[in-house]
Amino acid sequence: MPAFINCLETEELTSELRVYLKDKGAEFPDENTNDGDIVKDITDILSVTDVVFKAEPSSEEVEWVFNSFVSLITLIPQDRHEGLVNMLCDKLNGSDNTSVAKLKVLRSLFHGLDVHSSYRFVVYYTMVCLASKSDLVAMLKPNLQQIKTWIGQWDVSTQKYQSLLRALHEGLIECKSEMASSVMIELLGTYTEDNASQARDDAQKCIVTCISDPQTFIMDHLLTLKPVKFLEGEPIHDLLTIFVSGLLQEYIQFFEAKPDFISSIGLTNEVCQHKMRILTMMTLAETQQEISFDKLQKEMRLPSEEVESFIIDVVRTQVIRCKLDQINERVIFSSNTQRTFGKAQWTQLREELVDWQRNLSQVLGSLDSLVHHVTPVQPPAPAAAEIEGPK
Repeated sequence: MPAFINCLETEELTSELRVYLKDKGAEFPDENTNDGDIVKDITDILSVTDVVFKAEPSSEEVEWVFNSFVSLITLIPQDRHEGLVNMLCDKLNGSDNTSVAKLKVLRSLFHGLDVHSSYRFVVYYTMVCLASKSDLVAMLKPNLQQIKTWIGQWDVSTQKYQSLLRALHEGLIECKSEMASSVMIELLGTYTEDNASQARDDAQKCIVTCISDPQTFIMDHLLTLKPVKFLEGEPIHDLLTIFVSGLLQEYIQFFEAKPDFISSIGLTNEVCQHKMRILTMMTLAETQQEISFDKLQKEMRLPSEEVESFIIDVVRTQVIRCKLDQINERVIFSSNTQRTFGKAQWTQLREELVDWQRNLSQVLGSLDSLVHHVTPVQPPAPAAAEIEGPK
């Protein structure tokens, strides 16, 4: 198997690539027509690399061949990268049994370019698209904060950033990553009042993603996003409102009124009901300290034999802490997560902090008073040491 190495002589490397690709069946125009233009030479060679994939190459072969182009690109001036970077990314943006090798090559190209090069965006976008098609997003180890930093360095347009976030979101959805909802929320945050109407599809995807995510229970922040506000009055917005602050009974009424809507947006009634039961339980824990099994069964519309297993499922989500009193058949709440946190919750928190400060001041005052009334006990005088003369 031929292997290409990094070398300083680009002509030597392009010559090796030509020989290799000719053996694969590639046809080249007359080499003399390039007039010594190395970029034109690399372009001609790269344009016929489809023959590599027609021969069903191994992953090692793909890495060897295309890493040679990475070496060539990094050896030429940055202002001549654009056409070559775009062509290389286009050649590698196809899902097959060598997708892992292709991602490795693209990663080498990404890190071979200057950190402020805008061509890095093209490479990373290709990596995201390829990983999404190949179910390899986890291999990228995406970090939203790092991506935002890169976008600032590359100085790309908002439209391109939105395209990247959409592609990343699709891949995260496929691999069932919890990061999917964060990426979609970031995407919606890139819209303004002027273009919020253009984000209708993105806004709906965001709502659906959050509702279907088994780890997402707090969704009131979605209502403040401009693209989501634009959906007010539509069924999808009504559904979100129920999941933000409604109860199971309200969801059931919504489903019975629009039985086909849930499936039309990619959700299932079973998943929605299960999450609404958990959300309803959170609301109950906000307003009362305990609840009987019988009342819980009626509120959740569950068979009596499933009540305890449901409570255990809720506790596993860590949105509620409670104890099961099986003898008296009741649930005793010890703490809970607030579904919404608005002005009323801030007011309540302020009142609790003021009470806590007042009580602490009283305790400190009592301690000061106690210290002033206690007479200090003088330690006993040390016994005189017996002095002995020399023996």
